Amino acid sequence: MDIPYKKLDGKKVLITGGAGFIGSALIRRLLLNTQAKIINLDKLGYCSDLSSIDNLNEQIKIKKRYKFFKVDLSNESATFDILNTIKPDFVFHLAAESHVDNSINNPKLFIESNILGTFNLLQACLDIYKKKSITERNNFRFHHISTDEVFGTLGESGFFNENSNYDPRSPYSASKASSDHLVKAWHHTYELPIVITNCSNNFGPWQYPEKLIPLVIHNALQWKEIPIYGDGRNVRDWLYIEDHINGILLVALKGEIGTNYCIGGNGELTNLKLVEIICDYLDDVVPKESSFRELITFVKDRRGHDFRYCIDASLIRDKLNWKPEYKLSTSMKKTFLWYVKNQKWCANILKRK
Repeated sequence: MDIPYKKLDGKKVLITGGAGFIGSALIRRLLLNTQAKIINLDKLGYCSDLSSIDNLNEQIKIKKRYKFFKVDLSNESATFDILNTIKPDFVFHLAAESHVDNSINNPKLFIESNILGTFNLLQACLDIYKKKSITERNNFRFHHISTDEVFGTLGESGFFNENSNYDPRSPYSASKASSDHLVKAWHHTYELPIVITNCSNNFGPWQYPEKLIPLVIHNALQWKEIPIYGDGRNVRDWLYIEDHINGILLVALKGEIGTNYCIGGNGELTNLKLVEIICDYLDDVVPKESSFRELITFVKDRRGHDFRYCIDASLIRDKLNWKPEYKLSTSMKKTFLWYVKNQKWCANILKRK
């Protein structure tokens, strides 16, 4: 697929949440493929990690094109100050609290981060946008990265797409739905040039170990129980991180202003099936006397647990020529092996919580 990286050369690209899983992957891709000036804004919460960017810096010496600022977007004055200092040409907004269980236990944090933080960022960007020349305005983009969870839940069949109704079921998804609506409103009311993407479940190296795939591997290798909510029949559509980054960049650089695009991996698996695949893989690469499947333990289901997510990605496929480039089985094995080899990183980052 043709990603027009050169459009970003020399531009100031602001990425919020760049110490997160998706944000750091986007930063690494841009540093490797463009001559853009990358500015990473992150409040450095418990699940933040800059290791992958630091490792890249050791390889290609990117300090001249990369800067990090510790900023909490829920702080209005700090957000305005840093945005007016940077005056970005492109904004990729990924900063968000994202763990559903945490949102159930502490919804206020999600309101402050995902809603108030997005509002402050939009206001700061609008202030900057108004001061730009006509040419600069034509080249400015605000790309909001969201989730399929804003659409609620599916039954045994059907797919989410760009016309799906919003029906969030958790404080997390409600806060993300609210941020989507804010971004759209700032486009329609104030003509801020925006695009939005809603993605399915991401996976890949460097993901925080509380997420399902790294958590299963980490627990299994320590011979701890592998908890599965309910009966394990809940279905997720898995999207490899590099395919997601391809989609994000195509939408930012070639997407229609004011439009949202759904990005899915066409990789439906029940939670139980995914865990069994991981256990079987571990049985092959780090065999024990007993199968890792013996560690699977069913626990009380999560409150408001959505049954199934799956995305129809035909719009981004037809309009922007995007499709997953990585086979699910290949990218899964690559990811599993990375976590097996990087258990020290997992253990160290989990100590911070």
